[in-house]
Amino acid sequence: MKPLVLFTATALLTASAAMAQTTPDSTAAAADPANPLTTYGFVDGYYGYDFKHAATNQRPGFLYSHNRQNEFTVNNAVIGLRYDNGQVRGALGLHAGTYVSANYAAEDQVLKHLYEAYAGFRPFQKAWLDVGIFGSHIGFESALSKDNWTLTRSLMAENSPYYEAGARLTYEVAPKLTLTGLVLNGWQNIRENNQAKALGTQIQWKPTDKLLINSSTFYGNEQPQDSVRRRRYFHDFYVSYAATDRLSLALVFDVGKQESEQRGGKADTWHTGAAFVRYKLADKWTAAARAEYYNADRGVIISTISPVAAATDFKVQAASLNLDYAPTSNVTFRVEGRTFHGRQPFLTDRNGNPTRNYGNLTSSIALSF
Repeated sequence: MKPLVLFTATALLTASAAMAQTTPDSTAAAADPANPLTTYGFVDGYYGYDFKHAATNQRPGFLYSHNRQNEFTVNNAVIGLRYDNGQVRGALGLHAGTYVSANYAAEDQVLKHLYEAYAGFRPFQKAWLDVGIFGSHIGFESALSKDNWTLTRSLMAENSPYYEAGARLTYEVAPKLTLTGLVLNGWQNIRENNQAKALGTQIQWKPTDKLLINSSTFYGNEQPQDSVRRRRYFHDFYVSYAATDRLSLALVFDVGKQESEQRGGKADTWHTGAAFVRYKLADKWTAAARAEYYNADRGVIISTISPVAAATDFKVQAASLNLDYAPTSNVTFRVEGRTFHGRQPFLTDRNGNPTRNYGNLTSSIALSF
């Protein structure tokens, strides 16, 4: 893989290929030459309750955001600085909360509280080259609940990267088309776990003001250095459409493969999809619904990074209904009900019995500035 990485890195830095940033962060302010330094912050306090839950405050292991139940706590609290004078830019953000405890559990203690930390410049007109830690180029949903149509994250978002560490080259081909190329330490990890680098791409096309189409890819070996190599191939696709001033729709589909020495060398495959509908009920009230599914051979990725021959498939469907109240532009109160159903038991209930069903309620007050 090393020659490929070297070639790709060189291509990125020479700008012979047009690349661009993905997953724009809505907390970023527009560049203002008169005041290039801006501050931002976000805090998301929540309470969740699970039905027929086992005697623990921890929600199922495949949920990482708002993953505590029957407990008042903070999902994510972020404070940071951003600098952008049009030619040079950078950011430093710190965060803490249950989201950090769950998603960054394997990271170094010194690094896990970095929400973002990168520096960049324009190597040529309409391009940015950034190096450091930044938001993932994969997915329709972000780490900050205020940017998402639903309070909790879909199964596909919870089990794909929220953040990345590496080099990112972005290029605005046209006002409606942006490309991104990345060389990364790996699949949601700040510290490298082997000697190989991962590659990523993203295309974002906005043919009209109402329609956004996104395609993101990932390729890499994510096994620890002392493990057998298993290359991972992944593609994320989504489209969002503002049908009217009140109604918005989105479709998301992910598919991935990871090499396996089990089953005669046949790759473990997972695919997952979700449909979102959001409707503005009134000036301060919004409702959203989500339907989704997640299928993973032997539970690859969602249950284990390296499944064994005896591991069972993970096949679950879920649906949720969301109600939001925004008394001001920077505060939102949200309530969401969610239910899960599996083709076979995938959890243990409060009586210690296997179950195919699971449901929860989550409420949140989020403040941003």
